[in-house]
Amino acid sequence: MTSRIVKKAPAHFQERAHFKEAIIYQVYPASFCDSNGDGYGDIEGIIAKLDYLKDLGVDVIWLSPVYKSPMVDMGYDISDYHDIHPPFGTMASMDALIAEMHKRDMKLVMDLVVNHTSDQHAWFLESRSSKDNPKRDWYFWRPAKYAADGTRQPPNNWREEFSNASAWKWDEKTEEYYLHLYTVEQPDLNWENPDMRRAVYEDIMLWWLDRGCDGFRMDVINLISKAPGLPDAPVQDPGEEFQWSYDHTANGPRIHEFLQEMNREALSKHSEVITVGETPFTRDMDVMVPYVLPENKELQMIFQFEGQEVDGYPQLIPKDYQLSEFKRVTTRWQVEMQERGGWNSSYIENHDVARSVSRFGNDSTPEYRVLTAKLLAAMQCTLSGTLYIYQGEEIAMANLPKDWPIEEYKDVMSQQFWFEELELRKKKQGTDKPDMSDVWDGLQRKARDHARNPAPHWDDSENAGFSLKPNSEKPWMRVHDDYKEWNVAKQQEDPHSVLSFWKAMLAFRKKHLSCTYGIYTPYSENDERVFAYTKEYKNERLVVVMNFTKEDVKYNLPEDAGSLDQVTDQIGNIPDGKVTINGRVFELRPYEAVSLIYSD
Repeated sequence: MTSRIVKKAPAHFQERAHFKEAIIYQVYPASFCDSNGDGYGDIEGIIAKLDYLKDLGVDVIWLSPVYKSPMVDMGYDISDYHDIHPPFGTMASMDALIAEMHKRDMKLVMDLVVNHTSDQHAWFLESRSSKDNPKRDWYFWRPAKYAADGTRQPPNNWREEFSNASAWKWDEKTEEYYLHLYTVEQPDLNWENPDMRRAVYEDIMLWWLDRGCDGFRMDVINLISKAPGLPDAPVQDPGEEFQWSYDHTANGPRIHEFLQEMNREALSKHSEVITVGETPFTRDMDVMVPYVLPENKELQMIFQFEGQEVDGYPQLIPKDYQLSEFKRVTTRWQVEMQERGGWNSSYIENHDVARSVSRFGNDSTPEYRVLTAKLLAAMQCTLSGTLYIYQGEEIAMANLPKDWPIEEYKDVMSQQFWFEELELRKKKQGTDKPDMSDVWDGLQRKARDHARNPAPHWDDSENAGFSLKPNSEKPWMRVHDDYKEWNVAKQQEDPHSVLSFWKAMLAFRKKHLSCTYGIYTPYSENDERVFAYTKEYKNERLVVVMNFTKEDVKYNLPEDAGSLDQVTDQIGNIPDGKVTINGRVFELRPYEAVSLIYSD
């Protein structure tokens, strides 16, 4: 079927919808709350904290994978979509979670991982069993190539995401290679096969929607259509044998056809299904916006990665950046989406990135940590797009302590990056102790592990209250050393805490629709100290002014932002509630953020 792709439809931008106004909170189950004392977070632990999330202002939970899995990639390697990973619970506990959420008028979005499966999934075990198995073509299998000297080589030069190794794995039994863009234990599904696609729609998506799931966050969904023939990737790094494949694997020729089919065959069968697609390796708006235009009937929103790459890409190779760069990326996505009628996801944290207060704020002192965490909250809550909060973000959790050794970093990406580079440098430098300071700096600043230790800290008891039972097992990952000072219980009692500010800011967002739907106009885009913009929705006008420095700053709001004589509501991140404005000049204290509702 030929896909009709609309690229621009501005009229839709300000149309109200539940998915646009919802506050979505991501739960990473292994690290959220342990109900039975075995050291792993679980579904019953999530149920125990639903009232906390409801009180915070959360409408929807995005739940990272809880399905049965060998846990090579922390659940993103799924072996059975119809079962739950035993440490997380059972299908009965999953049903109870859905029921308890719906009782509180909350919705559940589950992770949909269908670019790949685990190599232990029944589909792959059948596919691997013989070349003539009916499911052989459900995955990518290819014969070897051979060099002039007879050396066996993979089918093309594609590199896997988590290391510099080939994206192809040799299978001794059937004497062919299979494709895995991620770990060798995560073989890629072949979306060219219609039987495989039907199984995804019926046996996974409709199976969970019929059970009460309210939507899906779709993992690396823009990778499901590969270029015909799987050609070699262009050589971007001549020093490496294998090259990044994304010219041939991201946003492929049939991607919109597949997503439109998914919508017809699964998503449209239930009402008000929430959909968000993870779309890495792409910055082109002409490519990104069609995913989320209502006319195309594909997805409601996407996660773009450009904002996450302002401080360095590849992820573990950080760079310093200017505020103007951060503003430029933020502004691009705000303006382009509103002009084209698309829809953003507003986020700066999730399970795959380091903590925002350490990356974009200042965690060098407790005072700065509080102020900048609140500043970042104010920014997120006033940008257009559906708002996402990651567990622990609401209490200003920071990156892991710098004195923790590599052994405390559990993520497969961190481990492969460190030990591959260690072996390479041993050979290059001719020593068993090569200089790894730059690699260690990358891990300390940007590793995924910073988001994956137990969070949020619930209280100052042993292991931050992670386990609900006394004398429990040690948590699967070490609890941050600062939990006695930075925890939910302490912040709930403090009206000026980061947690209290998040509650107030979320209430402000829900009260003033200009935060969500307002037309965004940036000001002073080259200013390296202040981030300022206005938002306009119907008769409501919002101005946001944020000082990203630890110095006092005077900021003159341009005339075309309108008069500030009639301010009807305001919120700021400094407890005294004072906002000093002389005419059009904001006198901002260090890291001060001010949001004003006003009319001309």
